[in-house]
Amino acid sequence: MKKAIVFDFGGVLIDWSVYHLYRKLLPSDEAIREFLEEIKFSEFNKRLDAGYSFSKMKVELLEKYPRQHELVRAFFDRWMECTGGTIEPTAEIMREVKAAGYPVYGLSNWSHETFPRLRHRYPFLNELDDYLLSGMAGVAKPDEEIFRIFLQRVNRRAEDCVFIDDAKVNIDAANRLGFTGILFSSAPQLRADLHALGILNGKSPDPR
Repeated sequence: MKKAIVFDFGGVLIDWSVYHLYRKLLPSDEAIREFLEEIKFSEFNKRLDAGYSFSKMKVELLEKYPRQHELVRAFFDRWMECTGGTIEPTAEIMREVKAAGYPVYGLSNWSHETFPRLRHRYPFLNELDDYLLSGMAGVAKPDEEIFRIFLQRVNRRAEDCVFIDDAKVNIDAANRLGFTGILFSSAPQLRADLHALGILNGKSPDPR
């Protein structure tokens, strides 16, 4: 049985950062950091990742931070602007892996409510054999439970999966369960790591 190759989305296949949105609305990265700290963005985003209602969270935050009404509303109304596009070299690696006969999956911290729009914007995600979102599972990486739920969903053993993520804490959790983890930093590095595992050759395909 060929190993399954499991991709994270944000930071691996899709350029995602809340700064993409707020750089259009605030004068500096420092101003963005101060705003995100004020509204405890990291905390509420983790709750959204774990399946909390997008619409309920919007109401809660608008009530809690009336002074930042417009900026808070912008995240919920314009969240797609947090995506900066496909990370094309990684998407190409995903296609090569699939063409070579390896099953390809997604495992990402993402709201199940917003994902249909994301998949519409980035149709290459439809090329995945299957995926599991934290919002579907009700638990988010790096909690080991989401990896167990994923394995049950795709009927695989951890030892038969290569997991690619840009967060070391997530890779560490996967490794503890028996996955072969690859900490993503760039497409050339990913290609080299997959080559070392015997999954891809070490060179990008000839564009001709």
